[in-house]
Parts: sequence; C-alpha cells; structure tokens
Amino acid sequence: MANHRSALKAFRKSEKRRLHNRYYAKTMRNAVRKLRAMTDKEEAIAAYPKVQKMLDKMAKTRIIHKNKAANLKSKLSAHIAKLD
Repeated sequence: MANHRSALKAFRKSEKRRLHNRYYAKTMRNAVRKLRAMTDKEEAIAAYPKVQKMLDKMAKTRIIHKNKAANLKSKLSAHIAKLD
C-alpha cells in the first residue's frame, strides 16, 4: 500500500485512467469486430469512417499505438475491398 499522500493520489488517478482506457479500448475492439463481421459492402463502407475516426482518437490519446491504428485501418479497408 502507498505510504505518501501523493502516492495515494497517483494510485487513484492511475486506476481512473485504467478504467477509462479499458472502456474505450473495448469499445474500439467491438467496433472493429463488428465491421469485420459485415458481409454487405455498402453497410461496411458506411461504418468504416466511424471506426477509422475511433482508431485515430485512440492513437491520439495513446490508448493504442499509432502503428496499430494504421495496421487496423489498412486491414479493414482491405476487408471492405474484398467484399462483393
């Protein structure tokens, strides 16, 4: 357990951030999963900008790495291109 007031505050702060980041990371993963599951091309094209924006925001706030966001966007656009 923390011995100093500043350490207690840092613990509270890090726990709050962890929960915040966890929520947004999970939301992002679900959105990516949902887009990958789509079989209709028009529906996927309509959903892609929202997912792309979400990935960019996650990278900007460093919840995920910028290269991971780029890789996911690339894979998703390739998936959409393959749809009939």
